[in-house]
Amino acid sequence: MMNNDIRSPAATGTSFHWVPLSRSTHFLVSHLRILCLSLLLFIITLVITWLFYQISTHFVDRFVGNHFMKSPDAGTLWGWIKYQGWAAFKWIFIIISRIISFYIAFLTAYCCTTPGYCFLSASVENIQSGLESGERFSFHGFTVDVIEGCKIGIFGLAVTCLALAINFIPGIGQILVFLLYSYYSCLMFIDFPASRRRWTLGNKITWLKDNSFPALRLGFLPALISMIPVLNVFLMALLFPLLTVHATLNFSALETASGKE
Repeated sequence: MMNNDIRSPAATGTSFHWVPLSRSTHFLVSHLRILCLSLLLFIITLVITWLFYQISTHFVDRFVGNHFMKSPDAGTLWGWIKYQGWAAFKWIFIIISRIISFYIAFLTAYCCTTPGYCFLSASVENIQSGLESGERFSFHGFTVDVIEGCKIGIFGLAVTCLALAINFIPGIGQILVFLLYSYYSCLMFIDFPASRRRWTLGNKITWLKDNSFPALRLGFLPALISMIPVLNVFLMALLFPLLTVHATLNFSALETASGKE
C-alpha cells in the first residue's frame, strides 16, 4: 500500500497528505455544480478530441503508413528475419503513431476547453476553501486562459517531437517516452490551478522539477490511458474533469504545505 504522506522538495521539509483519487471522486460527485460542469466539459472534450484524432491518424497513415503496406518475402531464412523485423516495426509504428495522434487531437481539445477547465479548477479551490459562490467570468481571464492553453499545446508538440526521437533509443526508448508523457500529462493538469495564480510556463516546469514524484503520480494514469487503442479518446475525455479535480486538490495541498499559501 502506497504511503500518502509525501515529502516534497518544494515543501522545504514539510510533508503533505496526498489526496487519493477516491477522495477526489467523492468531491466531484458530492457537489452538483462541479458534477454538471464536468459532464458538459466531458461532452465537449470528447467531440473535439475524436474529430481531430480521426483527422490526425488519417494524415499519418496516408503519408507514412504506405511503407508498411507490402510485407517482405518470408520464403527464405533471411526473408523470414526481415519479415519479423518488418512486423515488429509495423506494430511499434502503429502504437507510437496512435499515441502521438491522440496527443495532437487531445492538445487541440485542450486548447479549446482550457477556460472551462480553469473555471472547474477554480471552483474546486473555492469550495475547498469555503467560498461556495464560485468564480466570476472575466473576459481578460478568459483570454489569458486560452493563451496559456495554447502555450501548453505548443510545448506539447515539442514534447511529441522529442518523444519520436527518444523512441528509437534501443531498450529504454519506450520507457523514457512513457515517463516524458507522464510528466507532460501532469503539466497539463496543474496548468489550470497554476494559471489561476498567473504562473508562467517556466514556473510550471520548475514546479514539476521541485515536485517530481507527486508530478509523476499525477501524470501516470493519463499517460497510461493514452496508450489504450480506440478507447483512449473516450476514457480521457470521461476522466479529464475528475483528473482536473484530483490534480487541483493535490496541487493546492502541495502549495499549502510548502508555505506559499
